[in-house]
Amino acid sequence: MTHPTDDITVFICGSALRGQPDNQNLQEARFLGEARTAPLYRLHSVKNGWHPGIYEVGTGGISIPGELYALTPEQYAYLKDNEPPHMYPHSVQLSDGGSAIAFLYPKSLIDEHGWPDISDYGGWADYKAATTAAS
Repeated sequence: MTHPTDDITVFICGSALRGQPDNQNLQEARFLGEARTAPLYRLHSVKNGWHPGIYEVGTGGISIPGELYALTPEQYAYLKDNEPPHMYPHSVQLSDGGSAIAFLYPKSLIDEHGWPDISDYGGWADYKAATTAAS
């Protein structure tokens, strides 16, 4: 049996948020609460809104809203295996001074493909709601 101290704290800010289509990829992980990153990141819409791409910046970052979950090592492995191509786990700084693992996306691929910066929407769920309402 896995002990809670073995859990991995993961920051979710995209299609696995509550109410989003990939939430089931968390496999009933324990919801810890809403959270925000420190204002060190940019948010892009990858592949016409298939998923978000976030990366760290030296200046001009925003605080990205999301959710924290405690995942068992098995749940974490499942989530990692089901992330879109090129996403990679990395520690992100949270606005409260803590940190968590998030899945980032290479800025070089965002630049190469010209995927739009959606940081001004305030978060993935807000972006999806705005673009769904507009279509």
